[in-house]
Amino acid sequence: MTEKTRVSTDAAPAPAHTFSQGVRKGPIVQISGQGPVHPETNEYLHPGDVAAQTTRTLENVKAIVEASGATFDDVVMLRVYLTKREDFPIMNEAYGAFVTANTPSGILPSRTTVFTGLPREEMLVEIDGLAVVS
Repeated sequence: MTEKTRVSTDAAPAPAHTFSQGVRKGPIVQISGQGPVHPETNEYLHPGDVAAQTTRTLENVKAIVEASGATFDDVVMLRVYLTKREDFPIMNEAYGAFVTANTPSGILPSRTTVFTGLPREEMLVEIDGLAVVS
């Protein structure tokens, strides 16, 4: 039976609650929801700027993916949670630029986008993901 292991890195913000940054079981890696938080200071960055928040959030997701032994190209699914519907085109542009630049195979991850409230008022976006280590 494959052992479940916690994925942890200083290159992404420490979890503020009772969960792991990521969990790996066999080749499967689940990345917990990340926000626009600086990994060293745990400060929320870029208030009001959904494009910059999206990029910072994806950098945090990527750091956890890499800490698991995978690459961003191994990501098969990302879920984006947005607080405002009108932010979708701006988020989508920043998301597309980051994902395209970090997916050399050209096979982009699947994605779901949900509009919802988030735990912190300054968070405009949160992203979680699933990777399969190749």
